[in-house]
Amino acid sequence: MITGNAVIGQSGGPTSVINSSLAGVVEASIRSKQIKDIYGMHYGIEGFMEELLINLGAQPEHILRGLRTTPSSALGSSRHKLKEADLPKVLAVLRKNNIRYFFLIGGNDTMDTINRIEQYCREKNHDLVGVGIPKTVDNDLFGTDHTPGFASAARSNILNVMQAGVLARDMKRVDRYVVYQTIGRDSGWLAAATALAGKREEEAPHLIYMPERVFNRDNFLDDVEHCIERYGWVSVVCGEGIKFSDGRPVSAALTEDKFGNVEFGAMGGASVAMNLHRMIGDRLKLRGEFQITESLIMCAMDRAEANDLKEAYQCGLKAVEMAEAGESGFMVSIERVANSPYRVKYGKAALKEVAVRARPIPGEYINQQGNFVSDSFYEYLRPLISELPDYVELEKRDG
Repeated sequence: MITGNAVIGQSGGPTSVINSSLAGVVEASIRSKQIKDIYGMHYGIEGFMEELLINLGAQPEHILRGLRTTPSSALGSSRHKLKEADLPKVLAVLRKNNIRYFFLIGGNDTMDTINRIEQYCREKNHDLVGVGIPKTVDNDLFGTDHTPGFASAARSNILNVMQAGVLARDMKRVDRYVVYQTIGRDSGWLAAATALAGKREEEAPHLIYMPERVFNRDNFLDDVEHCIERYGWVSVVCGEGIKFSDGRPVSAALTEDKFGNVEFGAMGGASVAMNLHRMIGDRLKLRGEFQITESLIMCAMDRAEANDLKEAYQCGLKAVEMAEAGESGFMVSIERVANSPYRVKYGKAALKEVAVRARPIPGEYINQQGNFVSDSFYEYLRPLISELPDYVELEKRDG
């Protein structure tokens, strides 16, 4: 058993439920007999190296309770890419503050950060237990059925596509197409999730394009033309990371972030939705619109799924439980036990198996044409999304 202080940080983009995980870690740490004080990294690992630490155990009870329903990243986040030269700085702060328990909430790059720090401390004979808590709206982490934050972001996108679809349906004499762009650099989980928006064939979305499939311009325009002929309009959803067969981003983005990833959307100064909109307009000579929400779906607490908030909190509790047991070098995982009724249990995944890599949508979740989801994807997603609104359409009758 190791006795000492703990530190927790939040990394990368936020989610609607990331602070619920933070609350779980803090509350469990306060109760722990092995953890003396629990500190928060102000602005992630970047702030940690500057010794910007917040004493979370000293926070008023109402603030800790309120974290569970507060969006964004309460600690402040960072996208700093950990360098080899940073490791001695990190170790110095760990030793100075007697930190023996190290938690980070984040995605695959974050899990790589924990993994590297945990290994470095082992080499330098500093006892440190490193545990990761999963977070990403992209749902692209290996080792877990789904990530906290995904279901809430999915619901936000679903509602956007539903309501934009009603608008587009009623405005089809003016605008014949609408293109909605979701985030997701390497995987199309969020784009795929919008399939739940349509309860009938004629409802939005009609077409969904994901990074897991090569984008073909001619096939896309044929799909669009077919839908307009069939329904009088078309709703298209696209993942921001879709690419042509030669690897070029459809967004035409060239800017890279600190991790060497292409910056899609507004951050990269380019847009898939805008380019698809232009392709349709150029070929069909019709008017339409495009919609890009970017990071808004990461902080929509009014659309957060209650079960997503609960699971995020439980992941925080589980992280401390694992740390107390000395289970270092792991990420908390969610394992689905059953769909009906929906039940999960919490396990662990090795950081080295999670770090850096992005989990794509399994092939069986995408239809043969590559422009929509399959029935098996609905089975995966439905238990994660609560009841959706039911919008009506006037009956069109003569007389």
